[in-house]
Amino acid sequence: MSRWWNQIKSSWHRSLALLWLTIIALQWLSYTEPVWLAQTSSSVLLVVAVVVGVEVLLPVKLLYRLLIEAAALVYIVYRTTNYYGIYLAYPAETISERLGNAGSQLLPYLYFAAAAWVLLLLCSWWVSTKARILLFIGMNIAAFAALDSFTDSILWQEVAWTVFAGMGWLVSQHLRSFQLHYPRGWNRLLKYPLKIAVNIAIVFSLVIMIGVNMPDVRPTLTDPYTAWQEWNGNGKSSGTRTTGVALPGAGTGNSVNTTSGYSMDDSNLGGGFNFDYTPVMTVTSDSRTYMRGETRSVYSGNGWSDDDRITRGPLERFDIGEPLNTAAAPKRQTETIKLQIKLLGANYYPVLFGGYAISGVQSVDGKNQNNGIYWRERDSELLWDIDGRNGGYPQEYELTSEVPIVPVQALSAATFEELYGNAPADGTFLQLPGNFPDRVKVLAEEITAEAETPYEKVMLLQQYLQQTFPYTNEPDLSRRTSDDLVESFLFEIMEGYCDYYSTALVTMARSLDIPARWVKGYAPGEQAELPGNLELREQGLNNSYTITNADAHSWAEIYFGDYGWVPIEATPGFSVPLLTADEAAPEEDPAEEEAEPTPTPEQAATAAEAESEGGGFGFWLVLAASLVLLAWLGFLLWQQRFNLRFLLRRVRYGRPLSPDQKMVAETERWVKYMRRRGMLKEEHETLREAVERWSREKPAAAASLHALLALFEQAEYSPDVIEDKDWRKVYTEALRLRQHMKARK
Repeated sequence: MSRWWNQIKSSWHRSLALLWLTIIALQWLSYTEPVWLAQTSSSVLLVVAVVVGVEVLLPVKLLYRLLIEAAALVYIVYRTTNYYGIYLAYPAETISERLGNAGSQLLPYLYFAAAAWVLLLLCSWWVSTKARILLFIGMNIAAFAALDSFTDSILWQEVAWTVFAGMGWLVSQHLRSFQLHYPRGWNRLLKYPLKIAVNIAIVFSLVIMIGVNMPDVRPTLTDPYTAWQEWNGNGKSSGTRTTGVALPGAGTGNSVNTTSGYSMDDSNLGGGFNFDYTPVMTVTSDSRTYMRGETRSVYSGNGWSDDDRITRGPLERFDIGEPLNTAAAPKRQTETIKLQIKLLGANYYPVLFGGYAISGVQSVDGKNQNNGIYWRERDSELLWDIDGRNGGYPQEYELTSEVPIVPVQALSAATFEELYGNAPADGTFLQLPGNFPDRVKVLAEEITAEAETPYEKVMLLQQYLQQTFPYTNEPDLSRRTSDDLVESFLFEIMEGYCDYYSTALVTMARSLDIPARWVKGYAPGEQAELPGNLELREQGLNNSYTITNADAHSWAEIYFGDYGWVPIEATPGFSVPLLTADEAAPEEDPAEEEAEPTPTPEQAATAAEAESEGGGFGFWLVLAASLVLLAWLGFLLWQQRFNLRFLLRRVRYGRPLSPDQKMVAETERWVKYMRRRGMLKEEHETLREAVERWSREKPAAAASLHALLALFEQAEYSPDVIEDKDWRKVYTEALRLRQHMKARK
């Protein structure tokens, strides 16, 4: 046992090197997790852990270690694939058949696990000097930085952990070098292990706290990935959110291969995405509103196929400043709002965004001339530059929109005949593909069986979708078997984000002969903080909203005859800022409304992420670093306590105090203490006379009083040289005096 322990102690530097390598390996596993299969990631992680354990805890010959690790590798892959159901042995199989079947099933996972094993050992043997450590860490950081810049992955945490591991590796390598070159000094250091650990902890804590508290500064130069995207004509912040479709049976996990943003192609919806919080625009308006972009009407089973913006409906030019032609809806009531939109990036969009039903455009880039804007009345779309001649996208524009006031009671009572008898909808808004799944229609009928009017049926569909399926930006696509997007969402995946909910609501409503259309754009975004000054609030300076790529959104609009189109939100966590005829809009309290905003799923995801970071390992790491630094600061203050006692006098005199001056200062301290205890020194008394009187009144403190008096007279009247140790005697004796004064007579 002692021999085994001695061998482990002698190879401590290799054990630490394996620890730092493991931390870096975990960062690469974190990067590959969305790409690799779950069983691959699990196999590699377990193999790395077992190999490190064998290398550290079994200091036997190399050949024996390799044999043990190889056997463990095969067993881990076998057990992992069994757990995930990749390979299951059948009792009727012979041994040869079982080995053949197992080999064919396990071979791909064995390749990955063996590669991780070999790389780990090679790195632990090769990276053995300071220069190689720096080269190895630099290569890993450069690789992570390149992936962060040229892909959608955000890898700053991986870079931070790699830097942390590199620092630890350099420290352990320095200690190893010290041990080899100065064995006597190393033996002396081993007598004070706590001192070494504390100093290392302080350095690490300083680095961590500096990194955590660095201010967020926008980069001066555009990162390579964004520059490349913009050079190709599609900036990063306008990348599609709804691409990355998982075909039936393809993939076994989540499909997260894109980021959120305004979709440029809606023909294949589904998949998953990562939230991108890059700002897109600011909207200045007195009311929060959904920012309408484009409308889609033709559902193909995979998405919305009418993506040709020129041919999908009639277009017309218009004069800026004049009201737009809108579809007749005699019973529709609206409230007009003005919006000022300012773009925050060099992005290009096929439309101008506006709230709900756009009613007019006042200016574009400060001009009141129409330079390539077209209006599609049927779909309420403002199309930009359909012929590709106008170049860049406008950076600022002003327009007006009409927010519908929904007459809930009237709509709830209006029958199909009353709504659509005299105002039928365009047949396009009832379109469904010929192979639309019957069980989706049946489900829609079952959900709305108790409702009699179109509005009631739509409300039941909305309630069902919001309350039945959880929101996620990473739906589990391994459950999908149906070719139809809506069917797979309702019966197989049973989770998703806005595209799933809005498409399901539109198609289910159409299956009930209720006209509906699919709309995409942006949710209202985040409002700036309320000004602290009441006068500024009254001036309406808190009406600006910032919209990011994470606010990209889609929703449904339902046609209710003479009441026109009404936006309906089916995605849980979202809430359309609508007015109803049963509420008095002027009596609303905006401050009260903004006090408890309804969080969107994107905002909820951000809060959950912050909460997870707060309660996760990163939070505890920062907390530990803070405690170490506080403890270190406390130690420094305690160590310098005597110098700090005379800091004010030193500032006053402009020079350090001499030892005899310190003795006089300490004497003044304990005399003030006696005064606070009710023993005053009269003006006509000398200190000796006062001490004699105090000694009679407090006999228990007499010895300390006379000792302090002698020290004072030595400093004040004696020709002896006073040293630092002498004034510290005053400090020590004054503490003893306090104890005697607190004791009873």
